[in-house]
Amino acid sequence: MNGPGPGPGYDYNANGSAPGQGYPMAGPGPGQGPGYDPYAPAPGPGEAHAPGPGYHPGNEPGPRQDYPASGSAPRRPRPSDGSGRRRAALVVQALADIAAVFLGLWIVLYLLEANQGNPFVEFVRGMAEWLGWWAQDIFTMELEGVRIFLNYGLPAAIYLFIGHGVAAWLRRL
Repeated sequence: MNGPGPGPGYDYNANGSAPGQGYPMAGPGPGQGPGYDPYAPAPGPGEAHAPGPGYHPGNEPGPRQDYPASGSAPRRPRPSDGSGRRRAALVVQALADIAAVFLGLWIVLYLLEANQGNPFVEFVRGMAEWLGWWAQDIFTMELEGVRIFLNYGLPAAIYLFIGHGVAAWLRRL
């Protein structure tokens, strides 16, 4: 740094600001009493540190009692409140509801004669065909609207019935 500081016991700022804007130097830290040398080599393995101020025999930290002797972390007990079962039931129910929504939405879009060239309508139709492939042409009717309603409504009802039934069973476990 250029120039003297504001006086003895002051240090320059870490950013190297002008003299006169220094901070008071800190004194010895905890355990650093008279005779403390910050540049002295650290004690080697098995060598003890010299006790400093505040040292009281019997206050030494011992081995942690919450870990087994092998050093591995203890296992957290699983919650027995059924939160895992409730979460699984929620996932099953949500998947069933989403499947039924796609099938029902396709029925509504078809009955309202939505534009078949629209990307959203194509996506909904593709999802409905993928979810209801196993029920296609169970009902063969003359009226196209009734045929679509029954062939896509049946899988929607079955998904809802089975999904909610499995979810209720999971919650009761």
